[in-house]
Amino acid sequence: MSNVLEIINLYKEFGEGDTKVQALKDVSLEIKKGQFVLIVGSSGSGKSTLLNMIGLLDKPTSGHVWIDGNETSELDDNQVSLFRNKKLGFIFQFSNLLSDLSILENTMLPRKIAKNTENLLSEATELLKIMGLEEHLDKLPSKISGGQLQRAAIARGLINNPSIVLADEPTGNLDSETAKTIVQLMKTMAKRFNQTFVVVTHDRDQFGEVDRIITITDGRAFESNRTKMEVTVK
Repeated sequence: MSNVLEIINLYKEFGEGDTKVQALKDVSLEIKKGQFVLIVGSSGSGKSTLLNMIGLLDKPTSGHVWIDGNETSELDDNQVSLFRNKKLGFIFQFSNLLSDLSILENTMLPRKIAKNTENLLSEATELLKIMGLEEHLDKLPSKISGGQLQRAAIARGLINNPSIVLADEPTGNLDSETAKTIVQLMKTMAKRFNQTFVVVTHDRDQFGEVDRIITITDGRAFESNRTKMEVTVK
């Protein structure tokens, strides 16, 4: 099983002089294709900063982020945008769907930006059907529930067949029962498509058994004992 992500001696600092804060301190880790990984830690520990580094939403102060065999720290802004759209999928705490586009149009958008539209309509429709949204394809985001919005966000995150799906507190805005459904759905998609998920969460227990747990404490990464993730794929 090959590494889809390698982080080497990663540091991230904010501010200067007396106000300088080290958000990440010499973080190194590897994640293999198809793994479902949690990044956990208290507020301010650096877990969201780490996710931003992996997602190329911010640049490290020093160190290296390799994604799918590509070293990303030397990419310019235009190259980063293209690489991010092709290689990474995102799921946020709030779905961040565009309000004036239908659920189907939102799902197709990353592929349209990548100008990869072959079979796009049929593939997006099928993905949304897997998510249980076949009756909501033409609805605007304002017309469906929060749980349904997150289902659509998962579909949008998967549509480009990315190397990694990054999820930042994907259940943080949901009630407990809906959150369980979303967690199970992400796990099912991970197994069904051999898709790598890296999930930042403050609620480790909500996710049950996963492949790996990485704890961030004061900007440093520590790995918990690996646990087997068992999920039924329909």
